[in-house]
Amino acid sequence: MGQVNTHIKVANGFDLERVALGERTEPPRSVEAEALVHTGAVLFYLKSSLIKHLGLRPTRKVLSRTIANVSVERTVYSPVDLEIMGRSGTFEVVELPDSLPNIVGQIPLGQLDWVVDPKNRRLIPNPEHKHGELCDDF
Repeated sequence: MGQVNTHIKVANGFDLERVALGERTEPPRSVEAEALVHTGAVLFYLKSSLIKHLGLRPTRKVLSRTIANVSVERTVYSPVDLEIMGRSGTFEVVELPDSLPNIVGQIPLGQLDWVVDPKNRRLIPNPEHKHGELCDDF
């Protein structure tokens, strides 16, 4: 399968909450970028510079296994609203160095009901859900 990339829109989740509560008048901090769709990855990963731009707060550390089968400690940050082609959800962010691409893994793909079309190297709506986005709640 060739590389699949997608356009992402990311907004600071805490800022969104504060706007909804009337505690913040300025728009939420947000960013648009490209991300690698990686079905071997699990979570949502952003470059360090984008995390700083969004003003996210660190919440904990996790061990992450790289492609070279090396364990690396990474920082997890406060939730964001991630939008991919009009579908959005709330996800924690794992920090990556700026030398690596932003990565959309299995959990965001599954929650937003996107699947990879390897032949055309793109994301498509889940063909099993003919009437649009669907969550399996079992």
